[in-house]
Amino acid sequence: MNAQLVTSGLKFPEGPVAMPDGTLLVGEIVTGNLLRVGTDGSLSLVAHLGGGVNGVAIGPDGAAYVTNNGGSEHAFVESRGWYLPGDQPEGFVGGGIQRVDLATGEWQWLYTHVNGYRLRAPNDLVFDAHGGFWFTDHGKGRDRDRDRGGLYYGLADGSMVREVLYPLDAPNGVGLSPDGSRVYVAETFVGRVWAWEVTGPGTVRSKPKGRVHGGTLLVGLPGYDLFDSMAVDAAGNVCVATIGDHAGITVVAPDGSGYEHVMLDEPFGDPMTTNICFGGSDLRTAYITLSASGRVAAVEWPRPGLRLNH
Repeated sequence: MNAQLVTSGLKFPEGPVAMPDGTLLVGEIVTGNLLRVGTDGSLSLVAHLGGGVNGVAIGPDGAAYVTNNGGSEHAFVESRGWYLPGDQPEGFVGGGIQRVDLATGEWQWLYTHVNGYRLRAPNDLVFDAHGGFWFTDHGKGRDRDRDRGGLYYGLADGSMVREVLYPLDAPNGVGLSPDGSRVYVAETFVGRVWAWEVTGPGTVRSKPKGRVHGGTLLVGLPGYDLFDSMAVDAAGNVCVATIGDHAGITVVAPDGSGYEHVMLDEPFGDPMTTNICFGGSDLRTAYITLSASGRVAAVEWPRPGLRLNH
């Protein structure tokens, strides 16, 4: 698919958000910065949040809410100019949810613990129509072991956060169906997207079938394809950023009946295609983060994206 360059020179960008004025918000995992991308591709600092800025969403109060993964080791491939993520860094203490005032750049930790346990590496989030948000904790890897992850739900005012599903296998992207009746989670290393029926704010109905979490499998990819973050389009298709042999976007039918891979034409190939969001007046522009090469690309999408709740 033909793409256009939006901006470059980023250090592992993630979590793009298309703003009403045509700018983008994007996080950098390497620097811990939340940046604004101007309509001319220029970059300006919104806030330095530390750790690793992974997912970003706009809340009901107009602030930016960030899933901060607490930082990670990074390898720089000098010959290609790539940044590649690695394991838990030395001195790591954990991640959490941050709230950022976009007018001033002032920020605060909203949640760092759930049920007395420190959040490890929150990854992605999505707000529902009630003003709360679902978020994943991907966990961290180390030389010989890695964390279990989970799905969580929090209120934007900092008054409540709960564990919804645990354990999950490296949960990454999270999204909601157009009517909010289903929540989707992508598991990275196994290349699967699961769905659960939403029964209320922060609650789901599980269907145990020999699985701990009781989800319904929407898709499981064969071969070497890993799932990252996601967005949902207006028709309910789940559009999942994909790493590996089919680096690009995997578009999954809402009933799980099929999928297709959308791969960007050169020179926009990138082994770490990590995220997608929709913008433009008709929501037909897909903004895609190409994280290893530090770029954001724009693609005219065949269907409009789902208008977000906030």
